[in-house]
Amino acid sequence: MSWIPFKIGQPKKQIVPKTVERDFEREYGKLQQLEEQTKRLQKDMKKSTDADLAMSKSAVKISLDLLSNPLCEQDQDFLNMVTALDTAMKRMDAFNQEKVNQIQKTVIEPLKKFGSVFPSLNMAVKRREQALQDYRRLQAKVEKYEEKEKTGPVLAKLHQAREELRPVRDDFEAKNKQLLDEMPRFYNSRLDYFQPSFESLIRAQVRPLPPRMMAQHFFPREAVAGFGDPSHASPALLPTPEAGLSHSLPPALPPREECRAPPVVGWNSRFGLSVALWLIPTFT
Repeated sequence: MSWIPFKIGQPKKQIVPKTVERDFEREYGKLQQLEEQTKRLQKDMKKSTDADLAMSKSAVKISLDLLSNPLCEQDQDFLNMVTALDTAMKRMDAFNQEKVNQIQKTVIEPLKKFGSVFPSLNMAVKRREQALQDYRRLQAKVEKYEEKEKTGPVLAKLHQAREELRPVRDDFEAKNKQLLDEMPRFYNSRLDYFQPSFESLIRAQVRPLPPRMMAQHFFPREAVAGFGDPSHASPALLPTPEAGLSHSLPPALPPREECRAPPVVGWNSRFGLSVALWLIPTFT
């Protein structure tokens, strides 16, 4: 059987119930996991948008390289095909650029703002832990004088120790109660906060046209109609270069309407008080 020595400066009395401590550790553990997931999601979204732009830029470079191929001077049909490909890739690149800008505004930036709350939360937890250590130290001091013989000097020191303990205990209980109230509220607010961002992410990539009409959507008429016969393609299906992302969104989903995001609970940097953070303008 192992022997565990008593810790110096620790009170014999259990000052924080075990159930309260377990509740606190559980709620704080959930927020630590949420912080890690938010950082990972922000990093993955940045990688995704960078890869999307790199892909379209590479496609444009390929089409430009093909245009400089000597075969384009010798074969008119090949020249028409490569010109159509170059036009389509430039339109795709413009579409991707607008899509990435939209994702940056409605997903990546809100993720950054949501993540900026966690340092204040962690600081509030550290202040609570410091208050708990002070509470335990002074409680142990009070217990030490209570166990001694009740002489005049001991009673005076006991009274002084109790007076020192009272504000420290109240401070800890206030910090502990506040965090136990606010941590679950902040955790539960994540769904209302992120739902508009994820809706915007989906709408930024929506394609209203069926697959067999995608060529008509991105390629110019001469490519769709067989290199020189534009009568086979409907001009209404061919977007203008300036249409960009707006052309690809269905009429029922306006691309630029903004609304306020739901409030998110955060912590004041000094007192740890809950505040409403109106963080993201996003699409309805």
